[in-house]
Amino acid sequence: MNSLVRDMMTAGAVTVEASTLVGRAGPRRENERMHPRDLPHVARAIVAPGKGILAADESSGTIEKRFRSIEVESTEEHRRAYRELLLTTDGAGEFISGVILFDETIRQRAADGVPFPEVLDRQGIIPGIKVDKGTTAMPGFPGEKITEGLDGLRGRLNEYRDLGARFTKWRAVIAIGDDIPTRTCVDANAEALARFAALSQEGGLVPIVEPEVLMDGTHTIQRCHDVTADTLGAVFAALRSHRVRLDGTLLKPNMVLSGKDCPEQAGVQQVAEATIRCLRDSVPASVPGIVFLSGGQTDEAATAHLDAMNRLGPQPWQLSFSYGRALQAPALKAWKGEAANGPAAQRAFLHRARLNGAARFGRYSQEMETLGP
Repeated sequence: MNSLVRDMMTAGAVTVEASTLVGRAGPRRENERMHPRDLPHVARAIVAPGKGILAADESSGTIEKRFRSIEVESTEEHRRAYRELLLTTDGAGEFISGVILFDETIRQRAADGVPFPEVLDRQGIIPGIKVDKGTTAMPGFPGEKITEGLDGLRGRLNEYRDLGARFTKWRAVIAIGDDIPTRTCVDANAEALARFAALSQEGGLVPIVEPEVLMDGTHTIQRCHDVTADTLGAVFAALRSHRVRLDGTLLKPNMVLSGKDCPEQAGVQQVAEATIRCLRDSVPASVPGIVFLSGGQTDEAATAHLDAMNRLGPQPWQLSFSYGRALQAPALKAWKGEAANGPAAQRAFLHRARLNGAARFGRYSQEMETLGP
């Protein structure tokens, strides 16, 4: 028995916890919700060892761009078929603990008529939902954005819970540039994240708080570290102010990276060490897990960085992933909008998921890439 298999067996208790709490039960009945004491159990199940999240919550505009790259029209049926391909991949539950769905997707069904949240439940995968309504320019603050969607959120959360969601996600974006980010932008986004998290927990849903410091720009890795630390400090101050249970919350941050146009690009080990240093200074130990976003990194870079961080030794929280493009890109390329390519696309997706599962234990290697799906 190899070490990776042993680690997966060790994770078995958490996997059972996930399926017992949220899997195989179908959507909850109206007005039924988790008790607040259940939230930490679900949060820990989402960051079960060896597993991570598939972010399949692309907005209509984003998925249209991705489909355009493979010359496929972004119709509702094409989107449904593509997401069904991902959600029904046999064996995905070994490496994927949860899936973040989009408003359209959580209402869709597989070809056999089964609602997507139930498709996931049957695999022991926890359904989640993106609940923000995207970013918009902050008036009076050029180059900075605020996330919208708080209006009517309580009612939408109740609906999503009844549709089968067990966790939520809200994204805020912080840009680095000349004289930005401003204190006003950071604090406004932190406040919105905290209000979202409080409303989610009130509704019996685990919030994933995503303050993304963008990698666009020429900034150094040190500048990214400083802005990320400042942003996380503001976010956790706001979460405490709103009485959010940190043990029933997950954090989805950026990794600490050089700006993508910076002349000096930090190496894998430097990124891992800078990210861990920033998180240890900023994130309370009561948070069960950190599910990194890939943020424009290549598939391999996102996996290598996660692996390097997990090699640095035990941390106060699980270090996991919540990847969108970095998990889906090979599958999308293999699919090309053709039903006949479905099995190849699923193999490509499963392979990428398996590599990130290995990175969760610090057992990924470049050689694993060449083994193929």
